[in-house]
Amino acid sequence: MPVLARATCPEKMAVGPHPLDSIPLFRRWPSSPLRNVVYTGIWNVGLALCLAGASLMFGASGARFADYWWPMLLISNLIGYLIHLGTVAGNWLLGGWPRRARGVPRLAYRLVLTGSCALLGYALGIALLGGGDPLHLLVSRRALTQVLPLAVFIALFMLVVHLSGERRIAAETQAARQREQLEASARQLAEARLRALQAQIEPHFLYNTLANVVSLIAPQPAQAAHMLERFIDYLRASLAASREESATLGADADLIAAYLDVLAVRMGERLRYRIDVPAELRAVVIAPMLLQPLVENAVAHGLEPKVEGGEIVLAARRQDNRLCLEVRDTGVGLAGAGPVSGKRGGGVGLGNLRERLRTLYGNDAQVQLLENQPCGMTVRLLLPLNGSLPSSTPAP
Repeated sequence: MPVLARATCPEKMAVGPHPLDSIPLFRRWPSSPLRNVVYTGIWNVGLALCLAGASLMFGASGARFADYWWPMLLISNLIGYLIHLGTVAGNWLLGGWPRRARGVPRLAYRLVLTGSCALLGYALGIALLGGGDPLHLLVSRRALTQVLPLAVFIALFMLVVHLSGERRIAAETQAARQREQLEASARQLAEARLRALQAQIEPHFLYNTLANVVSLIAPQPAQAAHMLERFIDYLRASLAASREESATLGADADLIAAYLDVLAVRMGERLRYRIDVPAELRAVVIAPMLLQPLVENAVAHGLEPKVEGGEIVLAARRQDNRLCLEVRDTGVGLAGAGPVSGKRGGGVGLGNLRERLRTLYGNDAQVQLLENQPCGMTVRLLLPLNGSLPSSTPAP
C-alpha cells in the first residue's frame, strides 16, 4: 500500500523502498515514483484478494466471490493510494522530517498517517458503494465499532511491514559495507606485499648493477655507459609503475626490456631475450609490475643455473575474450632445477601473483605452468580482455 518516499523540494522527490521490495522478484526494478505507484496498485490487488477470500470463508453461506471482490478491490485501492499520497505529501510538507525521524516520533507519525488514511479510505468506499455521506459515517457509532478497529489493524499491519523492510535494508547495507571493507583490506594487503617484494628485489638488483658498472668503467667504458643508460631507463620506468595503480602492457614490456638489457651486459651471451607484444595490445591496461616477477624467476631459476644460459621470450596475444601473457625460457626447467624446482612451480612469488590476480579479477584469471620441450618452462597468464581494470579498484 504505502510507499516510503522523501521530498526535499517539489521538483525533485527521492523515493524509498516499497513493501513489495521484500520479495526478491520485485527488487529487480530500480525504485522510482512511477514504479512505486504501479507497485502500490499490485499490492492493493493482492490485499483485496486476501480480504475477499477471508470474507468468503467466514461470511454468509451462499455468497459468491464476486460479492466480496469488487467492494474489497475498491476499498483496498482507496486506502492504499491515500496512504501513498499521504506519505509523499507528508514528506514534502514536512521537509523530509518523516524520513529523518527515528524512534517513537516516527512510529507515532506512521500510525497516525496510516490509520487516518485507512479510516478515510474505508469511509469513502462505503459511501461510494452505498451512496451515503462519508462524513456522516465517520461520526457515527459504526465508525467506533467497525471502521476504527479496522483502521487501527491496517495501521499496525503496515507498520510491521515497514519495520521489517527497513531492517532488511539496514542488514543489506551493513553486509555491503563489510564486503567493501574486506575487499579494500585485500587490496591493501596485496599492495603491501607488492611493495615488500619490490623492497627486497630492487636493492639487490641495484647493488649488483652498480658493482658491474664500476667493474666495466676501465676495461669496457662503452659497455659501462650502455649498462648505466639502460639502468636509468629501468629505474625511471620502475618508479613510474610503483606510483600508478595500473599500467599498460606496452609500458610493462618496455620495463622488462630495460631490465633484461641491464642483465644482458652482465650475463653476456648467456642471456638472450625477445619481446613479442603486438601493437594493438600495447594499450591494454594491466596491473603494474605483473610480469617482472615472472621474468626474474625465469632468470634466477631457469637461466642462471644453466651453464650456457638460454633465451627468455615475453609474448602476448588475444585468446578468445582473454589476454594471454606468456613468459617462456629455455632454462633448466622443473626437472633440472633440483632444490629450487619447488620455487619455480609454487614459490612465494607465484603465490603472491595468484593472490593479486584473485583480488583484481576474481575467478576470471588463471596462472598456468607448462614445461617446454626440450627444456625450460612457460608461465602463462590468462586475464579478461576488458581493456582496463575497474576504475574504482586500485591495482595492487
